[in-house]
Amino acid sequence: MKKNKTDDNVHKTTWKTYLRNSWQLYLMLLIPIVYMLLFRYKPMVGGIIAFKKFNVFAGMWKSPWVGLANFKEAFGSMDFWNALKNTLILNAGDLILGFPVPILIAVFLFEIRSYRIRKITQTILYLPNFLSWVIIAGIVTQLFSASGLVNALISKTGLTEINFLSNPFIWRFVYWISGIWQSAGYSLIIYLAALSSTDPSLGEAAYIDGATRLQRIAHVTIPQIRPTISIMLIMQLGKIVSIDFDRPYMMGNTLVKSASDVISTYVYSVGLQSGRFDFATAVGLFQSVVGIILILSVNQISKKMGEEGIM
Repeated sequence: MKKNKTDDNVHKTTWKTYLRNSWQLYLMLLIPIVYMLLFRYKPMVGGIIAFKKFNVFAGMWKSPWVGLANFKEAFGSMDFWNALKNTLILNAGDLILGFPVPILIAVFLFEIRSYRIRKITQTILYLPNFLSWVIIAGIVTQLFSASGLVNALISKTGLTEINFLSNPFIWRFVYWISGIWQSAGYSLIIYLAALSSTDPSLGEAAYIDGATRLQRIAHVTIPQIRPTISIMLIMQLGKIVSIDFDRPYMMGNTLVKSASDVISTYVYSVGLQSGRFDFATAVGLFQSVVGIILILSVNQISKKMGEEGIM
């Protein structure tokens, strides 16, 4: 079939006109692209340090290859497995206890008819997200230490004081509760945005059919935001073996080291403080690979269950 030259000329003219009118947008797009290339993709090259005996003076490329020696050293260390166990326990607690909280708060706020009360509550819940974990750890210490406010109130009632920050088992619950308080407001915004796009006529139809408010929430409101919930759950499960450094480091102490020593603090103490950058990179690479595998696996399971995945 003969190619129509007129169509080609029109196509080229259209693209030229489009680029001439929109070149400013593409110029602005260069900024995030350059940022991603320099600060997100270029550092990935440093992952080869995990397979080398890194020498600061020789540099990344001239350091000798050691294969999987750094991984074998990590997997052969009991401290590594203890840190991995604590990471999984703390992340699982955040998931089980913390994941449903912003969903429930969002649904209850959505059901409140007063716009003013809804906005004030939303703002109050979102404010802790702006606090660093240094400040939050200080607040937790003032509240739950042996001489803190909570124990002072307990002693006044005649009950035995509780070792919140020195008992590893109880410390985990303090860790989870502080995490819920700090991060619930951020997730709340996402769920409220999803709820604002729901169809109100479905709830009205259920009300006419005699459904109570709780029944409408359970069978009408929550099913409409299920795609958002599934995406948030996939992202949360993908980070089950990764954990931030500042939260367990700031809230932990020597008395609860058996519960607070996680992968990030382990990498910091064994890898970075000792100058073992190759070892630290190997552990970090392990976390990244497992995280990717978990995200892809949970995404596939979600799709097979009829939910929308992230890709």
